[in-house]
Amino acid sequence: MATKRDDNPLDTYLLRVFCLLISERSVSRTAFKLNQSQPAVSAALKRLRDIIGDPLLVREKGGMVPTERALSLLAHAKGALAEIECMVNVSESFDPKTSKNEFHIGSPDYLAPVFVSRVVECLRREAPEARLSLHTLDAQSDFERALAEGELDIVIGNWPEPPDRMHLSMLLEDEIVCLMANSHPLARRKAGLSLDDYVKARHVVPLPYAINQRGVIDATLATLRVRREESVMVQSFSVAPYLLQNTDLVFTTSRHFAEYYARLLPLTILEAPVEFPPMRFYQLWHERHQHSPSHRWLRRLLGECGGALNAKNVQDSTASA
Repeated sequence: MATKRDDNPLDTYLLRVFCLLISERSVSRTAFKLNQSQPAVSAALKRLRDIIGDPLLVREKGGMVPTERALSLLAHAKGALAEIECMVNVSESFDPKTSKNEFHIGSPDYLAPVFVSRVVECLRREAPEARLSLHTLDAQSDFERALAEGELDIVIGNWPEPPDRMHLSMLLEDEIVCLMANSHPLARRKAGLSLDDYVKARHVVPLPYAINQRGVIDATLATLRVRREESVMVQSFSVAPYLLQNTDLVFTTSRHFAEYYARLLPLTILEAPVEFPPMRFYQLWHERHQHSPSHRWLRRLLGECGGALNAKNVQDSTASA
């Protein structure tokens, strides 16, 4: 991004303001995210306009929209910030006890609350001054771009075929089960759930959370040519358990997720009649964070939290055997 005047150089602060302004299209939202006052961000926008020689943001009926020049420069600005961050991270010293870092983790909302609560508990204990932002991903989320541009530090997923352009490590494995109301006729079946029962049942299913990939449940059912009656579709995984109460719906999900809600609501867990492979959850990150001490600490924390749940799952299985 070329400067127009030598006395107005672009620094990292202005680059961050520029990226947020163009992404958020709002001075007030940018100020909130940067923990700055609106006049300070407005002043930064004025400096950016002088330096670049372009309005950058113009007012339309629906609000502020970026100019073509601003959009063309956005990728360059994000790339420059990424390069600067890599330079800084080479010699980064990280002490979790005193760190004020803000970590950004993205995931669809299928993560079991018990895992998320363990992560938050460990983070609060080890890094009490740090901040954590949890971002919910959906089918429109370009998580690869967000990782590459530093908007997200880590993405937690369970796609059957994770992108090979990212680093990956396993967090936990989980069995797939069926969840339903205690009052559901199938819940009282001593013989358990048959494939015929499963096919004839009415199901609540989440909307797809990735455009180009099916989840492990849908992929397995498609491979086996098993069609289920998808009667209710929901945007959020966490809504589905509440819809099971006093209905004939069945929800196919991971055991950790099911057990959490079965403790809160009058719900029954049954073994799935389909031989689903284990649902594997892993963390993804970009090369730009590979050697960062703070990022290595975060990956270690997530890995230990997942490992603890895996160990508990093995103990519970052994005890019930």
